[in-house]
Amino acid sequence: MKTLNKIAILVLFLLLTGCAHYLENDRKLIYEDDYGYRYLPKAQTTDQDKIYVVLAFSGGGTRAAALSYGVMEKLKDTPIQNGSKVLLDEVDIISSVSGGSFTAAYYGLFGDQLFSDFKDKFLYRDIQGELAQKVANPANWFRLMSPDFNRIDLAIELYDETIFERKTYQDLVNNGRQPFIALNATNLTTGSQFTFTQPTFDILGSDLSTLPVARAVASSSAFPFLLSPVSFINHEASSGFELNKDITNGLKDKYNGRNPRRYIWAYNQSIYHDDKTKHPYLHLMDGGLSDNIGVRYIADNFNRSSGFVFVRKSVIQELVLIVVNAKTQPPEHLDEDESPPNLFDVAYKTATVSMDNYSFDSIQMVSDLLQVSERFAQVMLACQAEIDAKCNPGFQLAPMGHSFKVTVVEINFLNVQDQAQRERLLSLPTSFRLTQEQVDELISVGGELLDQSEAFDKLLNRIR
Repeated sequence: MKTLNKIAILVLFLLLTGCAHYLENDRKLIYEDDYGYRYLPKAQTTDQDKIYVVLAFSGGGTRAAALSYGVMEKLKDTPIQNGSKVLLDEVDIISSVSGGSFTAAYYGLFGDQLFSDFKDKFLYRDIQGELAQKVANPANWFRLMSPDFNRIDLAIELYDETIFERKTYQDLVNNGRQPFIALNATNLTTGSQFTFTQPTFDILGSDLSTLPVARAVASSSAFPFLLSPVSFINHEASSGFELNKDITNGLKDKYNGRNPRRYIWAYNQSIYHDDKTKHPYLHLMDGGLSDNIGVRYIADNFNRSSGFVFVRKSVIQELVLIVVNAKTQPPEHLDEDESPPNLFDVAYKTATVSMDNYSFDSIQMVSDLLQVSERFAQVMLACQAEIDAKCNPGFQLAPMGHSFKVTVVEINFLNVQDQAQRERLLSLPTSFRLTQEQVDELISVGGELLDQSEAFDKLLNRIR
């Protein structure tokens, strides 16, 4: 009898460990260019595009989510057009990584419920503690022994059940894509940014619509060493799918050497279409490893001919980029001791060094790009005006060029005026557990910093 019980326990053990598996992304059999969660030009009118507002939310756990929430709350309370409309209504894109992705995804799914529900559903909760409890639950031990099921899958279940209400990307499609939510992770193989949109999943032969939003958020916030990567299947190509012209043109740069950065980007995309046997899977981690600010996705769509910002240049009058940068400056103690740093310190610095180094660089890159584009547009208008004036006094501008204003605002703890508060905020941990008092202070500071911005004040004077 005892032998039978042992056999039964062994069989149960094997069944439980063998059955646990991450949620697979579905295959898309037939390609459709207007299907799924993509930014469709026809989804917006010319009038809506005149004021084009882009938000970029950085990583930083609950700290980043709360600071982003505070900025959005301020935009909701900022009236324009004689008070009949608020600036939050003009937001077209939210690009986010890591902690900022929780705020972005929740707003994309639930709209203004963000301001009534999100604090209790996420910001005030001890997400870390709840996840630790799930890991410690004996019912999950067998599942975690499976090679295809990890701690990140428990986190996805927690987010899916308690924050995002089992919503999928089809719910984002149904909401009308206003604003468009771009959740960004990092591809471990290529080190490049991976954005959860249907065009990205088209390359994988996959259907994003059925994917839980919680899985995308978890991918975006899977901090190295603490959480495991999130895995996806690279399916066979959908019938009728071909790589878009930005990728095919970028691949040509391998031979002409004109734009090596574009070639590397195109190559990193194409291998998941051309070399599926060598890349049957891909594994994603925290978006901050490739861009801790979330602005490179915006720059790419501003530069590339098929990018949704690029194709709107002719109608945009005000292009606004608000970067919510929750970067902190924890005390540096590594140089104080003669002995080498311990394993934890090495792991933490290894995971965050690229985030720290490239945050400023990313913001400056996009700011310079937008400013140069603005000056180029004005020069084109001046040239066109001179040509038309010679031919026809009293001319009207032809569509050869188009002038637009550019506003770049960065929300950063370094701009907090009170020294004690600034030092307190700069020392906050990167975690998913803050006190209610800390969360409330972050929300308040987000709105205050936006209100104090000179560039933001000039913008409001123009658009009002």
